[in-house]
Amino acid sequence: MKYKTHGLACIMLIGCFTALPARAEPADASYGEIFGRKLLSGLANITTGVAEIPKNIIIVNNQSNFAYGFVGGTFKGLLHMAGRMGVGVIDLVSSPIPTYPIVYPNYVWDDFYAETTYGPAMVGEPTR
Repeated sequence: MKYKTHGLACIMLIGCFTALPARAEPADASYGEIFGRKLLSGLANITTGVAEIPKNIIIVNNQSNFAYGFVGGTFKGLLHMAGRMGVGVIDLVSSPIPTYPIVYPNYVWDDFYAETTYGPAMVGEPTR
């Protein structure tokens, strides 16, 4: 029984360390690096998309009053949660195809106070 918990702890630790590097893709990134980035960002965006709700409550609350921040931020967060999770599914399924990230910031925790935006994935140069 104790071996099962050690294995789960190791998998969780490896997952945390592999999801930490959130940097822009260098121009000379290899296919394997792009594949790994898309696979990890897809998994991370699917699992942490729920964090868009408190993020947007905070952002809208900082721009207006508490009541509007809570109600409007919740609805805006739900929309961005669905968007981020959808982009995560797209990244996970299309990970063998090298494209630029669709969502900015790439992860919900990258720039917590930045508005989440969605852009084209198949362009020549990233817009960020």
